[in-house]
Amino acid sequence: MKQKDLHSGSSLISEWLSAPEDLSLNSDEVHLWRASLNMTDAQVKALHNLLSDDELKRADRMHFLKNRDHFIICRGLLRTILGGYMKREPFELSFYYGPYGKPELDYKSDGKALRFNVSYSHEVALLAFTYGQRMGVDIEYVRPDLSVEDLAEHSFSPREIAILKTYPEYMRQSVFFKCWTRKEACLKALGTGLALGLKQCEVLTDKGDIFKPYKRFMEPREGSSVSLMDLDAGSGYAAALVVEGHDWQLKCWQWANLP
Repeated sequence: MKQKDLHSGSSLISEWLSAPEDLSLNSDEVHLWRASLNMTDAQVKALHNLLSDDELKRADRMHFLKNRDHFIICRGLLRTILGGYMKREPFELSFYYGPYGKPELDYKSDGKALRFNVSYSHEVALLAFTYGQRMGVDIEYVRPDLSVEDLAEHSFSPREIAILKTYPEYMRQSVFFKCWTRKEACLKALGTGLALGLKQCEVLTDKGDIFKPYKRFMEPREGSSVSLMDLDAGSGYAAALVVEGHDWQLKCWQWANLP
């Protein structure tokens, strides 16, 4: 596993290890899980049985079966992993939602909230967990059919758009998605979703990958700093992790359904 300081360019080569049977999350750790969304009907049903009534109603409102199954899988895995950390049954857990709809666990251990974030795209899901720090993770399937220049006009700052165009055309797709996941992870760490706008979060500059995570919105947490990492989530995917602070260790686990 390789990690560089954010301001000299961020990178992470993830070694996804088989998780231990007895889960334990220390206060100075961030745990990142990778799981496949390709599950059997029996596996989906088992996870379905862990969900709350409001989660089941949300799943039932989804028009496409694939979207419904992916939601059930991610919520079921989230409950299973949280239950493992907390030594509680997954179906016993309850959540509340922030003003922008971000879910939080309705429970604290020794005064610290066990925070989590989930992202999924195409056939892979990422789930991140830590105590205390704000955090966001994002994964995107790199679709070759998208016109990234058009999308950049709506989500990149003018400077980022100009820099994107300096890359050869064959590189722009991967550069775009790398930047997109960084922006999404930042917004998710702040708990705002897209409400604050992607353009304001610059992650691509002509001086290198200098990350500006909405400084004015982070100021209430005096002395806080932010780490950003690009993730190797698998061939054909871009992913990023944003965590408040620097004094933490990352452990990368894979769910048993991924080789």
